[in-house]
Amino acid sequence: MRISTPPYFTQMTIKPDTAAHAVEIEKLTQSLVRERDARLQSDARLEGRLRQLQLLEAVAAAANQADSVDAILQFSVDEICRYTGWALGHCYHVRKAGKQTALVSAGIWHGAMRSEFSAFHSLTSNPAFQAHKDLPGRAFKEAAPVWIVNIGVDRDAPRADAARAAGIRAGIAFPVLSGGEVVAVLEFFSSRVLSLDDHLLRLMSLMRQIGSRIGRVAERRRNELRLMHEASHDALTGLPNRTLFLQQLDLALQRQWEDDNAGFAVLFIDLDRFKIINDSLGHLAGDRMIIQVAARLKNAVRPDVVIGTSSVETAVAVPAYTLARMGGDEFTVLLRNISDVSEAERIAERIQLALALPFLIRDQEIYASASIGIVFSDVGHTLADEVLRDADLALYRAKAAGKNHYEVFDRSMRKGAVSRLTIETALRHALKNNEFVLHYQPIIELQAGTIVGVEALVRWQRGPEELVYPGDFIDVAEDTGLILHIGMWVLREACRQMHAWHRQFSRAKPLTISVNISPRQFVQPNLVDQIQQIIHETGIDPNTLRLEITESVTMGDVERTIKILSQLRALGVRFSIDDFGTGYSSLSYLHRFPLDVLKIDRSFVMGMKEDKERLQIVETIMTLARNLGIEVVAEGTETEMQVDHLRNLGCDFGQGFFFSRALAAETITDLLYVPHHVLETAYVNSLQALEE
Repeated sequence: MRISTPPYFTQMTIKPDTAAHAVEIEKLTQSLVRERDARLQSDARLEGRLRQLQLLEAVAAAANQADSVDAILQFSVDEICRYTGWALGHCYHVRKAGKQTALVSAGIWHGAMRSEFSAFHSLTSNPAFQAHKDLPGRAFKEAAPVWIVNIGVDRDAPRADAARAAGIRAGIAFPVLSGGEVVAVLEFFSSRVLSLDDHLLRLMSLMRQIGSRIGRVAERRRNELRLMHEASHDALTGLPNRTLFLQQLDLALQRQWEDDNAGFAVLFIDLDRFKIINDSLGHLAGDRMIIQVAARLKNAVRPDVVIGTSSVETAVAVPAYTLARMGGDEFTVLLRNISDVSEAERIAERIQLALALPFLIRDQEIYASASIGIVFSDVGHTLADEVLRDADLALYRAKAAGKNHYEVFDRSMRKGAVSRLTIETALRHALKNNEFVLHYQPIIELQAGTIVGVEALVRWQRGPEELVYPGDFIDVAEDTGLILHIGMWVLREACRQMHAWHRQFSRAKPLTISVNISPRQFVQPNLVDQIQQIIHETGIDPNTLRLEITESVTMGDVERTIKILSQLRALGVRFSIDDFGTGYSSLSYLHRFPLDVLKIDRSFVMGMKEDKERLQIVETIMTLARNLGIEVVAEGTETEMQVDHLRNLGCDFGQGFFFSRALAAETITDLLYVPHHVLETAYVNSLQALEE
């Protein structure tokens, strides 16, 4: 029997179940969609973060391996374009010139070779962007990532037209900071409009991190370069130092051995009298002088700089060179690719001409000159130290020739170096063994013919039969500093002997004793104290002591010279300018010095009868001395004709072989016993013969 289901039961049970089921399915579907979307978003975020980490790690790894900052910049531009899918990337360097800063294309691109970007590429590569305009300028100014939504409609974008033509829409740029300073700017362009959203914010954060990573590389590289530069360059002048110069010289030697035509020369430059300037004006002034000298040397070896004011002087073609400061007042120049030593000689002449004009130090004009030693690559050196050694030997010869001079090395100079070393050793023994003696050359009043004083001249009694004159050892003594000990011994012994003569011979006007003070002695800070102590120890009347200094010493530091001379004058000491006329003293300063005597150099006295120019110099010096109230001594008087002529000119005193050569103290004592101390040549000759 079939039982039928009532209609109302179907409505109450089946339809409600179907509707609920549909609702549940819909809810479940929506939940699944949300979960799927959330999972996809989460996966996307994770994937994005993973890609960001991969990009950052790739940049970091490349930074550790890159040979240069530009290499990591190129890598970063390429990787960012691949990461973002953008078609074009570019990098700028920051360039500073004084107070002006500009962004200059680094030549680092991604995608620039595509034809549609050629106009945009050209417009970007050529100009230097000001550091506050356009997309890269804004990134520089704000030191933070910036973007342009659509560069084609940006009124402040000078490349807008080229961007539209290339299909470029959005742009983003970020800086690379090193030590808080922007050193580069990277920019990227997309064909899509770039609106501000979470993706853009994350992208800008990523760019900031990449810029920071690259900045640390740039900072490290900059520090490395700074340390390398400091290790190979002079801190004061910025020139290559000894280490770098020797490296360059080694390369020149190697190249010369490989190619006979790759000749080179080395110039060893040493400033004359720099120690006097440094000691007189102080080390700060000395440093300023060195900086100015370095600048002039740079000009002297540059082919595009004309040295001098003469119409004949022109710029000379200068080969490749390295100019270095070796230390102190010593400089070197390596000239490469020269075929003859005459090319090096021309550079030496330019250097001396460049240094001829006065230097302004502390509002004071200071004159300087340089001695230069030159060595050419035809000598056959194998080591850089050998080249420098021989250049130094040539330099020594140049100084011995009178300074402000250059000499080219020859092999005979090596023998001279060995001889100087032998002399230095012997001088040290001579000081220890009291081997020095004094001889005294009379100074004669020309009108009366009487002895009024003597000059103490040192001799080296090297052996029983060997008497060495100053010309054979004084230069070595000056170079080694032994002159300080020798000079003080000479002064003490001369004062002791003169005090003995004063006690032995009573005169209305006591004899004077003249003693030379070397340049190195004069700059000693305790000079006045040393002289005062010697005066006290020996008992000499300080009014009879005449210290002889050269013109160059007086002009080293005028104010200090005046101070020292005034302090010694207060003790009673008198002063002479030795070899007057051979230096470069300024007449505007001469009257300020408390001087008593000008000694005319023998070079003017000899031949003045035949040479009108020499005669005019002698007459000028005598006129100057009379106007200043200073006495005149003519050195090097060797003939009766010279003596007569000097008398007629009104010269006060004479000193030279016509009257007497320098004699031992015992012989001078015999001379002083002559009645009225009249110096008869025949009598002096007989005494000199007895000495011999």
